[in-house]
Amino acid sequence: MMTNKKQDAVPEGFRAVKYMREVRDRISIDIQDMSFEELIAYFKKRRLEAADKNAH
Repeated sequence: MMTNKKQDAVPEGFRAVKYMREVRDRISIDIQDMSFEELIAYFKKRRLEAADKNAH
């Protein structure tokens, strides 16, 4: 029997749209009162954290 590797990589019960909305809402709360310079620093920091997380 052939398996679909893409389906195997997704945890059972994972809801992509729900997850995306939760992340978007969390980011919106985090950045709502930030200046432009603070926004730049916030997203640079998040990008570095994501790269570190993916490297390990």
